[in-house]
Amino acid sequence: MFGWRLLVLWALLPATAAGSSGRWYPHATVLDPEGKYWLHWGRQGGRLAFRLEVRTTGYVGFGFSPTGTMAAADIVVGGVAHGRPYLQDSTVRVIWAYHHEDPGESGPKYHDSNRGTRSLRLLNPEKANVLSSASPYFDLVNQDVEPVIEKGHESLVHHILLYQCSSNFNDSVLDYGHECYHPNMPDAFLTCETVIFAWAIGGEGFTYPPHVGLSLGMPLDPHYVLLEVHYDNPTHKKGLIDSSGLRFFHTMDVRKYDAGVIEAGLWVSLFHTIPPGMPEFRSEGHCTLECLEEALGAEKPSGVHVFAVLLHAHLAGRGVRLRHFRNGEEMPSLAYDDDFDFNFQEFQYLKEEQTILPGDNLITECRYNTKDRSGMTWGGLSTRNEMCLSYLLYYPRINLTRCASIPDIMEQLQFIGVKEIYRPVTTWPFIIKSPKQYRNLSFMDAMNKFKWTKKEGLSFNKLVLSLPVNVRCSKTDNAEWSIQGMTALPPDVQRPYKAEPLVCGVSASATLHDAFSLRLLMCSVLLGSTLSTQGL
Repeated sequence: MFGWRLLVLWALLPATAAGSSGRWYPHATVLDPEGKYWLHWGRQGGRLAFRLEVRTTGYVGFGFSPTGTMAAADIVVGGVAHGRPYLQDSTVRVIWAYHHEDPGESGPKYHDSNRGTRSLRLLNPEKANVLSSASPYFDLVNQDVEPVIEKGHESLVHHILLYQCSSNFNDSVLDYGHECYHPNMPDAFLTCETVIFAWAIGGEGFTYPPHVGLSLGMPLDPHYVLLEVHYDNPTHKKGLIDSSGLRFFHTMDVRKYDAGVIEAGLWVSLFHTIPPGMPEFRSEGHCTLECLEEALGAEKPSGVHVFAVLLHAHLAGRGVRLRHFRNGEEMPSLAYDDDFDFNFQEFQYLKEEQTILPGDNLITECRYNTKDRSGMTWGGLSTRNEMCLSYLLYYPRINLTRCASIPDIMEQLQFIGVKEIYRPVTTWPFIIKSPKQYRNLSFMDAMNKFKWTKKEGLSFNKLVLSLPVNVRCSKTDNAEWSIQGMTALPPDVQRPYKAEPLVCGVSASATLHDAFSLRLLMCSVLLGSTLSTQGL
């Protein structure tokens, strides 16, 4: 017979901030597939409080790990011996384990399969209930059912992305959901590009600041959105039908500012290339001063204010950072995740709103690891392809949806010895004419034919980071600012940013943010799984 074990942990933070007294846990997530292991936590002043509820008669294990394994992890093991609680050892990927028996004199028994890891952002601000429980809402789901993660599917629903679609969207394809990026998926779905919300396992709802909201019903507002649900079904369990989705609360009290979303970074393209066998490779996507100068100068010369950022890469991603430059000086990064986990993506609230001015530069910097790959990794939509993007939530909204770049492809090909391609270009990917070793190969085949070594990869990385870039500077519905398509150079950084060392006791506080505000398509992504879904 199972029983529930309760373990309460406290962790000191390297900063002291004002907080309320009393032990309470506003954040919670289930860590294991069977719903036996629950983690609750909350920030109280300069401390983090953790509460574990585990359905077991034996011990409970919990820890923090840089890699999701027990190596180099801080771990605590606890339980109840002879009716009295105890702890062994003391103290962000959370790792967990439990066993049905108490530890013996030689220590705890091996946990077998009762273990796992979960990525969490433990310092998220507390959720503020700005809207009352009677506030109107609408649901974005597969079917007209309760729009929460379906009970029993907490580990099945991996993550959810919500995209804004073009207002010229072909609404004749609205009747059914589709498997994402499958050849049968309607082409119209590809016009849904801008992420306006993201949720992943362990994540929570997103709340707009009290003075900002997502506008609905106006010409520049979303008319259609695409709900993309990723499922994880490693045991290939058949016959599953899921009805999870999102719930959006809305208010008739118009907020002072309309929120906008800017996609910044590397424009998704095959020209984004990453060699195989690289323990680390860095890509940069530029939101250039030329684009920001034109768009902000025309619509908001005093600048816009960023309050949250979503950093996005795929499976090879190991770290993502959004860097900010002004007048040759690097400022503190707007957002960063040096331990990026593709399986856990959500908007990061900024501790303080940051202003973007005309003439600023933004660089989305991504670190990748391709040691386990034998062929090139290309920019693309599939999770085995790569992206390097930041999505900035800001106000007041201007008519700028994308501020990105593409590196020059010909100089990349010259690195592997390509001399000439067939012109005019009539096929895609385009075909190489010389030298003989690459003749009549596509540029993708040529890049894969090249014998990549770690040394060659490092030299190629240095080249790519110095190349001129093609500017992408887009308005709503793929209209363009005049700078679109022009060539720009990476910024000349005269004064790189040097972060001050983290010192315990230095005051730092996270601002709290508030309320939420949005027709629908549906697609699903299966991660090593077979899953039946139904669309709208």
